[in-house]
Amino acid sequence: MSFSDLGLRAELLRAVEAQGYDTPTPIQRQAIPAVLKGGDLLASAQTGTGKTAGFTLPMLQRLAEGPRPAKCQIRALVLTPTRELAAQVGESVRDYGKHLSLTHHVIFGGVGQQPQIDAIRPGLDVLVATPGRLLDLHQQGHVNLSQVEILVLDEADRMLDMGFIHDIRRVLKLLPEKRQNLLFSATFSSEIQALADKLLDRPEMIEVARRNTTAETVDQAVYRVDRERKRELLAHLIESHRWYQVLVFTRTKHGANRLAEHLDKRNITAMAIHGNKSQSARTRALGAFKSGDLQVLVATDIAARGLDIDELPHVVNFELPNVAEDYVHRIGRTGRAGNEGQAVSLVCVDEHGLLKNIERLIKRDLEKRIEPGFEPDPNAKPEPIENGRNRRGGGQRRGGNTNRNSGGGSSGNGGGNQRNGGQRSDNGNSHNRNASDQPARRRRRRGGQGNRQGQA
Repeated sequence: MSFSDLGLRAELLRAVEAQGYDTPTPIQRQAIPAVLKGGDLLASAQTGTGKTAGFTLPMLQRLAEGPRPAKCQIRALVLTPTRELAAQVGESVRDYGKHLSLTHHVIFGGVGQQPQIDAIRPGLDVLVATPGRLLDLHQQGHVNLSQVEILVLDEADRMLDMGFIHDIRRVLKLLPEKRQNLLFSATFSSEIQALADKLLDRPEMIEVARRNTTAETVDQAVYRVDRERKRELLAHLIESHRWYQVLVFTRTKHGANRLAEHLDKRNITAMAIHGNKSQSARTRALGAFKSGDLQVLVATDIAARGLDIDELPHVVNFELPNVAEDYVHRIGRTGRAGNEGQAVSLVCVDEHGLLKNIERLIKRDLEKRIEPGFEPDPNAKPEPIENGRNRRGGGQRRGGNTNRNSGGGSSGNGGGNQRNGGQRSDNGNSHNRNASDQPARRRRRRGGQGNRQGQA
């Protein structure tokens, strides 16, 4: 089957061909005709399987056949959990819609709002947004959502994990009752099903892969190592195997900064990306990494979704995530679209419980390796993972330390119950919203206080 068999317009087929694609992925083969019919859709597929094109292409076709938007009006709204994912979706809308006379823009917090206001003022066919900045601009009267024809919730499971359910409900109240709803998710959890039951009207359901599976194209392995030698081992693996493009995940912002500095001292070009970095710094680091000018990008989990890098060969878990599902999202950055990739996890004695949780989730035992010269001490004793986030025995989502102070391990990643009331963030920090992304009324109520930075 080719894209021309899916009923797409010639303008869209030209754009797809220019991107180098000729055969639709399974999710695209099923989603594109379903969206073109105009009904609601609930779709789940592994990350990296082409979900974005699965809704972008048919959405653009439907919009091209309708009237232009009036002042400040939005015809199609795509909600995403993070800035990086919003930017990625915006690029897809631009690339696939370049032969159509449709207007689009991307808005998120952490940057000045005036250029966003100026772009929205004439009206837009497609607005890609993070929830906080969208609600902020709507409250100021700059966005009219009363004429939205198509609503897309992209990476809906991640939005729920980050605590955006209340903002999603607020956005839904601003939309017309009659519209097309498309809910796309990497996982198909009970929480997603509950949201779909309230949001969707007799939806078509697509599930390309079973829940919480990892791509078969990704070679996964674990290196056992003492906690104090992780940085040295990572540098050794990069140098000895000549890894030229490596995405490395850490648990904390501080840990990401320290690791990037260590690698730089070893003449391995590295930069850190996390919620404390300015948007310009994050964009600059991502651009250098994608172009190949930067060898290593060290990231917290804000990058587990929304990073779309062609043929990324290596992902390293410098530290295992506290929530097992995040392992699936992290390693999903490699082995995308049928390409091969390698996922390596550096595991110390503190993380054995986390490793068991991951293996239980993905229903497979990961290959264990020991690098010569880096043999772990068999007598080493486990210590609590930083900020007390593993004191309940291995990164469970519920329970643990519920302290919400900035140093207290309050995220849903093994600490408190983030899903039920934790702070949240459009900048990817899973329990903190940047002050620039809070609705103005909430900022006034808090007396203009600055950010409470979390651990992501």
